[in-house]
Amino acid sequence: MDKLKILVVDDEARMRKLVKDFLVRQDYEVLEAGDGEEALKVFYENKDIAVIILDIMMPKMNGWEVCKEIRDSSKVPIIMLTAKGDESDELMGFNLGVDEYVTKPFSPKILVARVGAIIRRTSQNDTDEVYEMDGIKLDKSAHLLEIDGEVINLSFKEFELLSYFMENAGIALSRDKILDNVWNYDYYGDARTIDTHVKKLRNKMGKKGELIKTIWGMGYKFDVKK
Repeated sequence: MDKLKILVVDDEARMRKLVKDFLVRQDYEVLEAGDGEEALKVFYENKDIAVIILDIMMPKMNGWEVCKEIRDSSKVPIIMLTAKGDESDELMGFNLGVDEYVTKPFSPKILVARVGAIIRRTSQNDTDEVYEMDGIKLDKSAHLLEIDGEVINLSFKEFELLSYFMENAGIALSRDKILDNVWNYDYYGDARTIDTHVKKLRNKMGKKGELIKTIWGMGYKFDVKK
């Protein structure tokens, strides 16, 4: 069986080596890039990349620019690395379709755990499940969302979130439960992460976004009248 490919993009060779060493121990194949332009070159030459670990501050093209271009053609999971702890940076990353956000300095073991969690969730989504409700059709195996026949492009995490909502239609879901099931146990985030993704998801779904109801003081419910 071929090893899963992880692309590590950082202009610091020391950082790339640190992350690579931990990933190789888990039997991943690691591809490297030292700047944004090189990252895109490697990405286009390797269409079977499982996860991208992407730094923000880089020469030639920064992480935001790389992420935006990749998202134009791919839903490959992206973990963004940054030395900044600014909330606006985190929100920008999620708006561009980043799936996880890790602030330096970080534990390489935790980073590798997040890579593993994303890959497990991606594998779990490789099923024949299709959900159809109120003009919404979500095909998990094809990673495809159609609303009234129109294809809607979602990021990996937005797709997972909507899948979870539709699987639990009519059930009030707490933010903690959503974090546990969509972001998994190894995510050290808070409710703002969920709220940001729900806002983006509602916007992309247009009028159908109103089906995602806010349960004040608790969380959300996907409310479809049967």
